[in-house]
Amino acid sequence: MGKKLVVAALQLPTLGMNATRLEFYLKKATERNAQVMLLGEYVLNHFFKELAGMSKGMVKAQTKKHLELLKALAVKYDIVFIAPIVLAKKEGYYKTIVKITPKTTRYYEQQILLPYEHWDEKAFFVNEVKPLKDPMVFKLKGFKIMVMAGYEMHFDPFWQKVTQKGVDLVLLPTASTFGSHNRWREIIKTKAFLHGCFVLRANRLGEYSDADVKWKFYGDTMLVSPEGEVEMMLEDKESMLVEVIDKKEVTDHRKAWQFEKALKEHGVL
Repeated sequence: MGKKLVVAALQLPTLGMNATRLEFYLKKATERNAQVMLLGEYVLNHFFKELAGMSKGMVKAQTKKHLELLKALAVKYDIVFIAPIVLAKKEGYYKTIVKITPKTTRYYEQQILLPYEHWDEKAFFVNEVKPLKDPMVFKLKGFKIMVMAGYEMHFDPFWQKVTQKGVDLVLLPTASTFGSHNRWREIIKTKAFLHGCFVLRANRLGEYSDADVKWKFYGDTMLVSPEGEVEMMLEDKESMLVEVIDKKEVTDHRKAWQFEKALKEHGVL
């Protein structure tokens, strides 16, 4: 019998200091035996443009409260959380993703940030620009899982690590907006197929108005199979995805398409 994993993704707007909804969904997820839960970007903290108008003390308090809550919930419900979170330190804000299990807490500092004039996370956060290191990879119930920040999805070195490390599932928290639905769907489907892995993407909801522009975060949280098929997708309302993934789908895809075998023959892997 193949190994199976129950994955969950929450599609929410910013929670702010109100976390009661988090436990409501968590109870529902654990009733369905969810073992890992993914949250979108800027759900535990406000959108980075809003952070600029908040006191560092308030941001720090928000982060502290949510970290304490997730640690308590991980123990109570025996679940693993993957959640983007902003760390406020003396030198500024760091954009990170935290992995919280019933026993451990581990951080991944996002390595490549958006550098655009209208969306300049690179200037706002103090994440260090340095040679790329391996993304966060961990094992759970016989699955090898990689955490990849949303913007990092656009860069091949991260996907090369998926192949090199034999990753079965990529967890992709995002904050996508501006009607980019189709582009994100097609990239995720293509990458899942080419690298023979499941991709679970959690995109946030909510709006932010900037001068004359309204930023609408549209959801589209989805689970994509190694065959590049969307197995489940949420639309644009607050909701939760809970699905069972089967490792056999990964191994069958790799046997059938032999992409890794070809790379090994040519000395790439």
